[in-house]
Amino acid sequence: MTSVGQALVAQLVEREVDTAFGIPGVHTVELYRGLADSGIRHITPRHEQGAGFMADGYARVSGKPGVAFVITGPGLANTLTAMGQARADSVPMLVVSGVNALDSLGLGLGHLHELPDQRAMARTVALISERVEDDADLTPALDRAFAPFRSGRPGPTHIEIPLDVAGTDYTASPIASTQPTDHPVDPKLVAQAAEMLAGAKAPIILTGGGARWASEAIQLLAEKLDAPVVQTVNARGIMFDHPLGVPASPSLLAVRELIESSDVVLAVGTELGQTDYDMYATGTISDMPSLIRIDLCPDQLARHTAKLPILGEASRTIEAINELLKDIVKAENGAVRASTARQKAQEEIGPEMRALCAILDAARTAVPEAIMVGDSTYAIYAGNLYYDHDRPGGWFNAATGFGALGYGIPAAIGASLADRSAPVICIAGDGGAQFSLPEIMCAVDEKLPITFLIWNNHGYQEIATSMQAVGVSVLGCDPTPPDFEHVARSYDIPFRRVEADPAAIADALSSAQTIDGPRLIEVRAPNQSQNPQ
Repeated sequence: MTSVGQALVAQLVEREVDTAFGIPGVHTVELYRGLADSGIRHITPRHEQGAGFMADGYARVSGKPGVAFVITGPGLANTLTAMGQARADSVPMLVVSGVNALDSLGLGLGHLHELPDQRAMARTVALISERVEDDADLTPALDRAFAPFRSGRPGPTHIEIPLDVAGTDYTASPIASTQPTDHPVDPKLVAQAAEMLAGAKAPIILTGGGARWASEAIQLLAEKLDAPVVQTVNARGIMFDHPLGVPASPSLLAVRELIESSDVVLAVGTELGQTDYDMYATGTISDMPSLIRIDLCPDQLARHTAKLPILGEASRTIEAINELLKDIVKAENGAVRASTARQKAQEEIGPEMRALCAILDAARTAVPEAIMVGDSTYAIYAGNLYYDHDRPGGWFNAATGFGALGYGIPAAIGASLADRSAPVICIAGDGGAQFSLPEIMCAVDEKLPITFLIWNNHGYQEIATSMQAVGVSVLGCDPTPPDFEHVARSYDIPFRRVEADPAAIADALSSAQTIDGPRLIEVRAPNQSQNPQ
């Protein structure tokens, strides 16, 4: 006889789940009963937050939902931070948790891992939270949990299965899984968009994370329109080394000027959020009176008024617009406009950030087509301001949106598991790395080709600088880092220490690619906040 836990695993397989991240516990033992023979690869992180971040990195690279199995109470609570990052960046993630026996829920009986209302806690972050109270609930709950992954804006979802339900017999009659249907894009709206773009003298395209799977269609459209393409952090790589590409933050004045000088703005898969478009907290974003927006989420379309909002998936919508733009007269000034914006943006970010961007450029050249996963650290901040990556979807980090420290190491592990053929470079600061340093052992277990690049400036430099800037005494910003050489030795992985120099870092990264499995490089970076006086 099949149990509810076994049926859960079988139905995840039917939904093409091939990897699950989790730490088993007494409240999830029955969920694991069917895993061993299911074909689903189980990855064991060292902390449930790591499970969530791994699922996030896996989803971003594979395009499939990342799945995490966690225990009730502290297990789910530990995963909430990762779910928050996934929600901010529209990353599909399913978290499956246990929960105490049905007849004990909400009674405060002092059971192990008890919470007053676990689903209420999950719903503060998850798009939906479902409970399976008997076997008949399982398939409908999975359908509802997977629905946001296939239609609309994705994000984290949650299913909990009570301790006394997971092991019971699954006797429900087989029913067909109800999958949501993607609605076709309104051809009238596509025609209006094509007409507006064809008549534009100085069009521009703004791209976000929702556009990363549409790089070919966007590049073709940009060339048809002779339109510069501004790429937010999660869109980097879709226009690599292209004359029309502007791989710079739309928060920069140079990029704002470019946007505001355009007569038609096409925004594709971008929420026009503060951390991308107003990171300096001015309270404004660029003025865009003739704005066309393409987005999967109707709620998102309603949050920023557009002259022409279009509900639709990026690739298919752009392809439909391309079909209507057969013979148009190019303005033939797009490359000049893009080049001017790039030059001004580089000048605007200043010499310190330009030096860090030069290091990132050297890293990209040393390891082509790498997936670069970042934590909140100075080199990543610089790249988010201005950096052109050579792989669509190959540059992502936690320094925008939710902004969770400790993201880089586990997310890089998830990314590598999603594509073992790709070199992965994780860039984390010494402070952020200490949030999730034990997860490196998971990369050792799985023999993953990840280079962990630790940017060691001995503290939280950005925070110290921010405190100094407003006259606050610097406090709490100098946690002592471990000796990373000893850390690497304890993990039995190769180690190298280099200065913060483009040639030295490029050489270390290039050499690291000849080594099987994970490796650690420490960059000795200056700490400009050590003498705050």
